[in-house]
Amino acid sequence: MEKPKTPTPHIGAKYGDIAKTVIMAGDPLRAKFMAEIFLDNPVQFNNVRGMLGFTGMYQGHRVSVMGHGMGIPSIGIYTYELFNFYDVDTIIRVGSAGSIQTDLHVGDLVIALGACTNSNYGDQFELPGMFAPIADFNLARKAAETCDRLGYNYRVGNVFSSDVFYSENAHNDKWISMGVLAVEMEVAGLYMNAARAGKRALAICTISDHIISGEVTTAEERQNTFTHMMDVAFSLL
Repeated sequence: MEKPKTPTPHIGAKYGDIAKTVIMAGDPLRAKFMAEIFLDNPVQFNNVRGMLGFTGMYQGHRVSVMGHGMGIPSIGIYTYELFNFYDVDTIIRVGSAGSIQTDLHVGDLVIALGACTNSNYGDQFELPGMFAPIADFNLARKAAETCDRLGYNYRVGNVFSSDVFYSENAHNDKWISMGVLAVEMEVAGLYMNAARAGKRALAICTISDHIISGEVTTAEERQNTFTHMMDVAFSLL
């Protein structure tokens, strides 16, 4: 049965085309990569604005993978529609982040338990105070257990979801002093949408560069380490 409001303005899928769990990446080509590598018999359900989405099977579990674009406004649109129009229960983001802690290196994983932000996205909820966006604890715990089992280097904690990539005043030293692990651009919006919809969300990020030391990934390192976060994400199904 097709649910009203689907397809949406941004997702061309019919109701039922998308699984209850969606693993998302900023780059739609990374979503395509996950579909090709991890899914059996993937079927494309979206190409609106080039934001690729696929549904298939992974070890007996029906799952979808999809891009979400860059920044909170973009992930905010896609996750809102998935949660509220397609009845998705769980969204797991896999993406990159820049480390701002000396003991968190390129290739390491960050399980984002919470997300600080300089975005005004939360203003729409008109809360009488500051909202703290957090992950689903059970997903975060299982992700950490998978990292332990597979021997992946990881940290669990806060990330900073920035509204800007090229910042005139990054103030990284202030976030460092509060124990924030890394900088990215989407997690806070994802967690807010999940909270408002009563759904589950988690972000698992790979450190692609070190903002303080200047450490960066090579092409080989990206190829060999960026799949680790995908291994963890798919283990949560």
